[in-house]
Amino acid sequence: MLFRVDPTSAVSLAEQIAVQVRSGIATGALAPGERLPPARDLARALQINMHTVLRAYGELRDDGLIGMRQGRGAWVNEDAAPGLVRVNELVAQLVTEARKFGITPKDLSRMIERT
Repeated sequence: MLFRVDPTSAVSLAEQIAVQVRSGIATGALAPGERLPPARDLARALQINMHTVLRAYGELRDDGLIGMRQGRGAWVNEDAAPGLVRVNELVAQLVTEARKFGITPKDLSRMIERT
């Protein structure tokens, strides 16, 4: 998979990388179990700081899309399916909208449970 970043974009470099990985999983370009480029190599290729790549990978790990282990790299989780990516995107949109209307996370959780 080819990664690209736009340093002039309003979107952070880490988020640009994370979006590309999410998109790769959603389209099937990245298969479960597939290895991602080592952070150091990707940072060098994109001419960005390695910690920026690690921040992107960390966000993806927190979302349950990739696994990471020091010395072993990063890989797409076996259970990372296109549907999971889409649901995560929808949840993020829902939380953003709820905040606009002053709905607390606890109230939002209750609303979801009732549905």
